[in-house]
Amino acid sequence: MIKVTRLDNVEYWLNPHQIESMESKPDTTILMLSGKYIVVREKVNEVLERIIEYRSRIGGFKNEE
Repeated sequence: MIKVTRLDNVEYWLNPHQIESMESKPDTTILMLSGKYIVVREKVNEVLERIIEYRSRIGGFKNEE
């Protein structure tokens, strides 16, 4: 799980494997596979770094090489 912050400053944990796409318009909007949108304070690059860090911790890239 990665931590993001909603616009109301509430910390929110989400499963990065359930992210379908992200947009910057100008707030970062995350579209989940469920169809739910989550708007967060972090920039897209920050969220991507958290996903990369999370996946490297769990060994998520080993089977993608």
